[in-house]
Amino acid sequence: MPIEPPATPWVLPDPALADDGDLDDLVAIGADLEPGTLLAAYRSGLFPMPGARRGDPTYWFSPVDRGVLPLDGLRVSRSLRRSVREYDVRVDTAFDEVVAACADPRRPQGWIDRDIRRAYGRLHDLGWAHSVETWQDGRLVGGLYGVAIGGLFAGESMFHRATDASKVALVGLVELLRDEHADRRVLDVQWQTPHLASLGVVEVPRASYLELLRASLTVPLPGVFAGH
Repeated sequence: MPIEPPATPWVLPDPALADDGDLDDLVAIGADLEPGTLLAAYRSGLFPMPGARRGDPTYWFSPVDRGVLPLDGLRVSRSLRRSVREYDVRVDTAFDEVVAACADPRRPQGWIDRDIRRAYGRLHDLGWAHSVETWQDGRLVGGLYGVAIGGLFAGESMFHRATDASKVALVGLVELLRDEHADRRVLDVQWQTPHLASLGVVEVPRASYLELLRASLTVPLPGVFAGH
């Protein structure tokens, strides 16, 4: 089971209070990336992004329109079904490698810096952050990572080195989350992009997302993330 870290000393803003005429996804700047702070943020509906330059304070976001993948809404094309049969999906066997691949500075719009890698590595060591990996012929060819708290899986980033490898990891994650509590689980992907929309990701207003989040936090972790 995940280990609860010391509580954060920071008072984090309530993103629900930003709904009154505030159309900005950014709701706070500062604090730290300690495990207790990160968990408090996710439980509140926030997630961090680093500043533009090293040494900048951390930015905390709660999008006005949140990207969410309904577990019954994943779109699996015929070609993706074929790809699913070509790869092996594993969980938490190469977390650091997945994060490193997602943080590759050669990727366009890369945002994962050394501090983020270290922070999520600590969350992984405590049992809160997880990777879903795609393997082919013994090689890591794709995957994603994120944070699991109760019925919330907050996806952070994904990568691929072979056709459809990241999509297969997403298919694998959805299958892991489809259990007797699936109707209250939330698969959060932060923002909808055209690519994610093609897979079934929808936009949820901030207030609605926070309601979904509160319900999801009462749900037990999926067995694979709970250590059994």
